[in-house]
Amino acid sequence: MEQEIKAEASLQGKPDTVSPDTCPVHRTLETLSGKWRSRILYELCQKPSYRFGELKKAIPKITNTMLTSTLRDLEELGIVTRKQFNEIPPHVEYSLTDKGRALFPIFVEMAKWGEAYL
Repeated sequence: MEQEIKAEASLQGKPDTVSPDTCPVHRTLETLSGKWRSRILYELCQKPSYRFGELKKAIPKITNTMLTSTLRDLEELGIVTRKQFNEIPPHVEYSLTDKGRALFPIFVEMAKWGEAYL
């Protein structure tokens, strides 16, 4: 509740007092920016975890290098978690953290807005 009040206050603040570094909307959009981030996050919202190959099949136009790089970026931001299984054959699974799952309602609202206005 307190975070909602702070967010609303910063949106209603005077333009000269809200900088891009302190604006929560700007920081959120920066986090989601990039050609592939939103698509990867969308796919990760579809089921609890994905292997690398499954994500690659779900997003056929992305290169292995770009998928790896974007997943690492999202992992550094604390949005995606990477779990390595040391078995034969070894494999890695990616899933959303609690912070990443908290983005789901944002995507739902963006979808509603897109349906209504685009």
